[in-house]
Amino acid sequence: MIKKKIILFDLDGTLIDSTEAIVGTFLYTFEKMNFNFSKKIDDIKKVIGYPLEIMYEKLGVPKNNVYDFVECYKYRYREISIEQTILLDDAIDALKLANSFARLGVVTTKTTKYTIPLLEDMDIMKYFEVIVGRQEVINPKPDPEPIFKAMELMNVTKSNFDIFMIGDTKLDLIAAKSADIQGIGVLCGYGTEEELKHYSSIIMQNSLEAVQKISDL
Repeated sequence: MIKKKIILFDLDGTLIDSTEAIVGTFLYTFEKMNFNFSKKIDDIKKVIGYPLEIMYEKLGVPKNNVYDFVECYKYRYREISIEQTILLDDAIDALKLANSFARLGVVTTKTTKYTIPLLEDMDIMKYFEVIVGRQEVINPKPDPEPIFKAMELMNVTKSNFDIFMIGDTKLDLIAAKSADIQGIGVLCGYGTEEELKHYSSIIMQNSLEAVQKISDL
């Protein structure tokens, strides 16, 4: 069967739950860097999906210091990410179904260097043709560049394929809209339904429901 649909997946909050790893690593870096973190855990969760440097800025770290925090984060995250990350419910079923009728890729703000071993450990790397992470682009989501990069690597165009982006935050949906492809929001991650509805007319409970919707389009 010739697969004429492309599905690009976000990771955190869409297919995997790495909240424990992300939050724990942020708290670790704040302690290690002697930073007085006065906000709440929920404030960290609210900025998941942004690039690390922007996350740190939004959490109060001075702009000229953020990359020191990012380096500290990467060192720690590499040690604990696999152990503290799990697949979301229905993620495997979503990928199996999607793979039956579409070509698949990942568009994430995670660093590919750490993403690929994580996906291999979860035995889901085999479903994806491409992984576009932070290091593959200059401008991460919500810029459309990561989506365009995935399309380039997969050698597809909007004139020949129906292309979809599934994600749990407004960053995914803004990027999809800017790339002129269909964005589908899911409620299994960090974005609220009210927020996601501003950027897509299709909001589903999880990635499996999103894939089922795409299969009917």
